[in-house]
Amino acid sequence: MYQRIRDLREDSDLTQKEMADILHCSQRVYSNYERGDRDIPTSILIALAKFHNTTTDYILGLTNKK
Repeated sequence: MYQRIRDLREDSDLTQKEMADILHCSQRVYSNYERGDRDIPTSILIALAKFHNTTTDYILGLTNKK
């Protein structure tokens, strides 16, 4: 899951800071999400899926369909 959110961010040509701003969190918190040092809250998971036009199942690794 953590690699997928990083890949999605990089595919959108965004920095961690830019993604954090979109999610209304700090760059440090977002970095912790990508590294797996912090669990991703459901609301952030949903926001990521909506922003990247994908599903939470894809982000969670339950499917490979974007």
